Amino acid sequence: MPGRRFGREELRQLKEALEQNTLFYKHGKKTALLCEKMSRLVGAGNVVPCSSGSAAIHGAVKACGVGPADEVITAPITDAGTLLGIVYEGAIPVFADVNTDSFNMTPASVEARITPRTRAVIVVHLMGNPADVEGIVAVCRGKGIKVIEDCAQAWGAKMNGRPLGTFGDCGCFSLNDFKHISCGEGGLIVTDDGDLAWRAALSIDKCYDRVRNTRGMEFCAPNYRITELQSAVAIAQLGRLKGLVTKRNALGARLGKGLRKAPGIIPCKVLPGAWPSWWFYMFRIDTGVLGVDADTFIKAVAAEGVPLERYCEPVHYSYKYLVNQSAFNHSKWPFSSAKAVPPYGRGYCPSAEMAYETGVRFKLNHWLGAREIDDTVKAVSKVAACFKSRKSG
Repeated sequence: MPGRRFGREELRQLKEALEQNTLFYKHGKKTALLCEKMSRLVGAGNVVPCSSGSAAIHGAVKACGVGPADEVITAPITDAGTLLGIVYEGAIPVFADVNTDSFNMTPASVEARITPRTRAVIVVHLMGNPADVEGIVAVCRGKGIKVIEDCAQAWGAKMNGRPLGTFGDCGCFSLNDFKHISCGEGGLIVTDDGDLAWRAALSIDKCYDRVRNTRGMEFCAPNYRITELQSAVAIAQLGRLKGLVTKRNALGARLGKGLRKAPGIIPCKVLPGAWPSWWFYMFRIDTGVLGVDADTFIKAVAAEGVPLERYCEPVHYSYKYLVNQSAFNHSKWPFSSAKAVPPYGRGYCPSAEMAYETGVRFKLNHWLGAREIDDTVKAVSKVAACFKSRKSG
């Protein structure tokens, strides 16, 4: 069972925030301190705070110049927050297919989806397992295509020793209640591009310029401001990050190593040089070897005392507002303004669809120990061996 997430340090930071007699993020000290700590943590020159991970993506999309009828390529296995900013800016989500064993989008699939209308790519590091962001950046380099990293599930993860979020033009992080660390809700945008940071700051604060102190209202922007209370809790949580992601990384490595020995089980693929922080862990079952589907397998493992589950269906066929082109009331916009609408629906990203159909999710967390991981491996292996034997017989 998950343990206690918040403690005395969070209370101390909250007390100090309240004693400031202001909770506005630009008047107190907590948000500035949070940004300073995040900057040091990931090695980014600029940090823009906001109200959620979804707000961070939207702010980054807007800051990167995405507008009506542009196309933004992203992953089909993701959360709604990845798409929100794309659609609200009047752009068209385009989905790159994934590697079936890592569940992450690939450089080749991104390149295949690029058109003259592509303005940006949002790279989703699903599960905290790094996607091939270096390869995707290389594909986009020289084409005028911005790269945004969705690190909502990837706190503390690295590629070749470098923190995720620093490979593209900017990286976006979530502090909601379900992530590695949390302040209830909150988000952070990191970037080394000073102008992009300025535009992102406008994009999350109604276009009020609190950096250059101008009042030009460059564009229409939402209110996605963070508060000093959120920042206070996030400061304390950042102090816990290194220990908990180190534990998650070790547990995920142990689980993956154990599952490699199980018949008909395909552990999650980790790229060379990748250091995952495992928000959760997914593996696939080889239905040809085991002769059962994922739901049947999950029920059988549950009977052994280990809870498993499915993950989100690919968005390109499960989100009605994409398939029906009905994101807003009484309108087909932004799809009606597009020169070409992607063929949303089954068959658009076949590898993602296959990965979902055969994928199984284990809720790995840092309160688990080696014993629980080994028990999980034993249960999965036992059930897999049973199904394989039954099919062979």
